[in-house]
Amino acid sequence: MAIIHHTTLKPTKLELLTTWLPTRPWYAGTGTPELTKAGGFRLDDPEGEVGIEFMVAVDSSGPGPVAYLAPLTYRAAPLPGADHALVGTMEHGVLGPRWAYDGIHDPVLRTELLALFEGRTQAQAQSLTDTPDHEVTHSYTGPGLPTGPGEVTEDQDGTGLTLPDGTVLRLHRRPRPTAPETAAGQVCGAWDAPDGIRARAVFATLHTARSAG
Repeated sequence: MAIIHHTTLKPTKLELLTTWLPTRPWYAGTGTPELTKAGGFRLDDPEGEVGIEFMVAVDSSGPGPVAYLAPLTYRAAPLPGADHALVGTMEHGVLGPRWAYDGIHDPVLRTELLALFEGRTQAQAQSLTDTPDHEVTHSYTGPGLPTGPGEVTEDQDGTGLTLPDGTVLRLHRRPRPTAPETAAGQVCGAWDAPDGIRARAVFATLHTARSAG
């Protein structure tokens, strides 16, 4: 169970994302983003070592607001071989130095996200300890999903992770209202839109060889 500490972070998560987002091929803006934390959820690391957060940040720097999905992991020490996935480092008021990573490159987040698709774990509230987030829904129809190393690719639409059996996990970095018809599974979540409504969209989908064919 992750314990949520209400304390200071220097720099803040949004400050790290403000620098990092424009380096991504799926960032739709043309300048420095103006970000607001709008929602998301957490997953628990069974070992209790890694913080796992799926944050939705809304960028208001352009002609219209754009919501971005940033799955992040927080570690007390660098993740070996993941320098390319480092979003930045922070000083946590309780836990001390923390290394923040683009979570799709972190094996702990990948394992727990696949468990969420299969219904073997429960999404947790973003800012409350030991509180399930029932707005997060999941579905998957297919064989057991393999864990282990996978190939990560990025394009203008988001991020893909190809699993050892050929299944592709897609992160919709700009969350979409509905899942593609070819999806064998999906995870949906919600956030507060700038107009005051509670927005809901697909955060991630699974595409197996069977569902794609």
